[in-house]
Amino acid sequence: MSKREEPVSFDDDSDDSIASSKTSIASSLYHYRTLFGRSYHHEIGQAEHWAPVDNAHADTLELNHYASILLTDGKLYLAPIKPDAKKVLEIGTGTGLWAIDFAEAHPNTEVIATDIAPIQPTWSPPNVKFQIDDANLDWTWQDNTFDFIYLRYMVGTISDWNKFYREAFRVCKPGGWIEHYEISAIWTSTTPVPEDSPLSLWGKMFTEGGKKLGRSFTVIEDDIQIEGIKAAGFVDMVVKDFVGPLDDHTTDPKMQEVGKLLNLAVHSDLEGYVTYIYGVVLGWSQEEIASYLRQLRIQTSDKSLHTFCRRRIVYARKPE
Repeated sequence: MSKREEPVSFDDDSDDSIASSKTSIASSLYHYRTLFGRSYHHEIGQAEHWAPVDNAHADTLELNHYASILLTDGKLYLAPIKPDAKKVLEIGTGTGLWAIDFAEAHPNTEVIATDIAPIQPTWSPPNVKFQIDDANLDWTWQDNTFDFIYLRYMVGTISDWNKFYREAFRVCKPGGWIEHYEISAIWTSTTPVPEDSPLSLWGKMFTEGGKKLGRSFTVIEDDIQIEGIKAAGFVDMVVKDFVGPLDDHTTDPKMQEVGKLLNLAVHSDLEGYVTYIYGVVLGWSQEEIASYLRQLRIQTSDKSLHTFCRRRIVYARKPE
């Protein structure tokens, strides 16, 4: 949490004046920015997230959540956390599905889940607390607070990953764990495609846009998780690499299901994925974006390409 901005919690407060103040702050967070016809998070801290916060994109987050769980054989996490973990932190909770699932599976664990936009459900298990916060700023949690720190799909959002991991190390309890599940922004196919094809341009545009934003989209390719988590002081690191097919071309039943989910997740809101990076950051017009997406849909419908993207889970322990 930031030392410059206190996190916004939507819990009730007994003091009327404080409650009124919180209500005013919370209400302002719903005043989303509209860019190219899509809604983006309210200005907070140093946040500049490229994904929209409207319902159309929230649906893709839900599909990605289920695909991710399926890829890990139904596991919400891979780190060997203690069964009696008292306090867990999720950074970048999005629609809150992971936090809710974890809380339901661990009813005696307090789960704090943060994000820069209040797009979480109004109902959640009593052991979940959603807070609005920008993880790019200094965190205000005390040292040695959490038994487990989890983050997923943060590509293109963090300006200084080394600082992020140092803060995570500081607030993690000795013997506690961090787990970072990340996805590549670069699509790959087993069949070579031209360098100027829509599929090839996808990764190039996100990479270029990330450089302009100062927020990397090549977290996996640059081994940022591995190097940053190790440099922060975590030990006993485990690295798991996966691939996420973007269609059901595979013969493996599980991967076919994953491919169907990811295909639906991507194609149900291609505009939401590219609009900010292509339009706001790189200066494409709406017409150029629409033309590109028409060609991209045609190319990604070709199952003979065997299109996929890389995924990586890294977890490690803070020494006792």
